[in-house]
Amino acid sequence: MPTNLTRRQAIALPAGIALGSLIGGPAAAAEPVKIGLVAALSGQSAKSGEGITRGLTIAIDEINARGGVLGGRMLELVRRDDESNPAKGQTAARELIDKEGVVALFGGIDSPVSQAIVPLVNQAQVPFMGVWAAATNITRNGANPNFVFRVSAVDVLVDRALIKHAMTTFSAKTPGLMLVNNGWGESNLAGLTAAAEAAGIKLAGSEKFEDKDVDMTPQLQRLREAGADTVILVGNAAPGAQVVKSLQKSAWTVPVVSHWGISGGRFPELAGSWAGKVHFVQTYSFFGPQNDIGKKVLAALMAKYPDIKGPGDVTPPVGVANAYDAMQLTALALAKAGSTEGPKLREGFLGIESYQGLIKSYTKPFTDANHDALNENDYVMVRYNGDQIEPITG
Repeated sequence: MPTNLTRRQAIALPAGIALGSLIGGPAAAAEPVKIGLVAALSGQSAKSGEGITRGLTIAIDEINARGGVLGGRMLELVRRDDESNPAKGQTAARELIDKEGVVALFGGIDSPVSQAIVPLVNQAQVPFMGVWAAATNITRNGANPNFVFRVSAVDVLVDRALIKHAMTTFSAKTPGLMLVNNGWGESNLAGLTAAAEAAGIKLAGSEKFEDKDVDMTPQLQRLREAGADTVILVGNAAPGAQVVKSLQKSAWTVPVVSHWGISGGRFPELAGSWAGKVHFVQTYSFFGPQNDIGKKVLAALMAKYPDIKGPGDVTPPVGVANAYDAMQLTALALAKAGSTEGPKLREGFLGIESYQGLIKSYTKPFTDANHDALNENDYVMVRYNGDQIEPITG
């Protein structure tokens, strides 16, 4: 149906057809504002994409129910599967920007994918919001102007928290590192090395593994021989599970402290009976007392998704919570900008004064110097109890 009519076309309309019904009168719906998501929607990390999708969807439902954005325009989520592949992530991002016309792009669990997308969005001047991938250089990428923002953990800060937890909980003095062999692993190697040095302890060593490795015994044996008293793990669910199974196979009962990649897939199923031994980081838990936002979000999740019966079924909570708050902040940025133009929307993010969110109460979440809305005070340590992710107590 045409929306831009010449005077001749308007005159030629058949009798009885109102011009307003064709050109967007009061009864016509305004053009939606499209929000893009590039994330792992299939494969071993599909659980992460599901969690992010659910968090975004609950937020979008709320925003649309209260009238949408920019004078009544509804938000519409458009998703693409990156299959945890940087090249496919770039292709998906280009398609969402060039063909779908998304005004902002959200990213998924894999740091290498987000790292591949960062130059593209900065060149296209389309804001990119990270809600899981934690590599430090995603937001601290050197671009000016920088169009990348994040409501998620940051490796350089997480690494301090992991070292601190290993020391306070397990009295670690010589932790050993098991790191995925990609950009995310490199980001954490730098961060963990610096964090250990700052804490006054020495690393026993660092070992790398590939995403598809199925036996980590040689790497773990080298760490064991080097005197590692704790293993700090950085990897996603499938290889993380292989690390745990290799530990069990070799009967090495060393404590394991992990980054949050293991929560983005079928870790409890793949790791088996030792899955619950691993302590790992999240940014939110739906267990325990909730603020008003937490109560509202949990109720909305339970109403919309039949598989969610209670807080333990919100898995992974980090994907849901980060995405929810990030989408609400994006709506505030759109209101500040009064426009969907990338440069104006970027300024809109920087102009947000405050927001009472799910994870915390945000005050100036983004500044010229800092595009990360969360910090080390926003992390919580958790473990698996069966399939549920529960906070570590005591």
